[in-house]
Amino acid sequence: MADSEDNLKRAIAEDKYIRKIRSFVKREGRLTKGQASAIERNWAGMGLDYSGSRYDLKDIFGREAPTVLEIGFGMGQSLVAMAAAAPEKNFIGVEVHRPGVGACLHEAEANELTNLRLIEHDAVEVIENCLDEGSLSTVQIFFPDPWHKKRHHKRRLIQPAFIELLRPKLQLGGVIHLATDWENYAEHMLEVMQGSEHFRNLAATGDYIPRPAERPLTKFENRGEKLGHGVWDLKFERIA
Repeated sequence: MADSEDNLKRAIAEDKYIRKIRSFVKREGRLTKGQASAIERNWAGMGLDYSGSRYDLKDIFGREAPTVLEIGFGMGQSLVAMAAAAPEKNFIGVEVHRPGVGACLHEAEANELTNLRLIEHDAVEVIENCLDEGSLSTVQIFFPDPWHKKRHHKRRLIQPAFIELLRPKLQLGGVIHLATDWENYAEHMLEVMQGSEHFRNLAATGDYIPRPAERPLTKFENRGEKLGHGVWDLKFERIA
């Protein structure tokens, strides 16, 4: 515990903006009637309110099971597809875009999911305040804001301090799965992850992995591939 706190303090000293960084840029959109009604119908059963205190995941899901955390699930189609394909796992999605929350709840309701919970809050605060150490088997972050202008790179979510914040929440052997369609961000992600002695790259080539079968191909990604655009997936396992 002390080592974890020391490492986090060291990382924060190196990346002083970690206390300012957010896992999102708030872009308010208008809720459709369908999204609003999906929230009204399903939040009590699938929503988790943020209170700043620890979640009891066994109580929330009614079981002990490997738990996957997705940060920034967008409109939620791929998260719902992954939860539907792996009923033996628990899934938690964190998103601040309310229309995305509504759309995800609508899709989850249609699929009659019982293994998915959503949080509408900043993921950094959720990780800091709401998750026990060793409570997660996987953290997945797909297509986060690339902040493509060089002067904005410091705003990128994937930074050493953020990875150090995540690390104790993962079980030993737990995995961080990242994906981006910006090559420069992929290189940045790879550099950050390889810079941590606590993680091991699962790529046979030492850099990126082919898109794993469990990550659904999005319509946007499919269009991009047809146009020759690249997508880079990374998986790193916690080893310490």
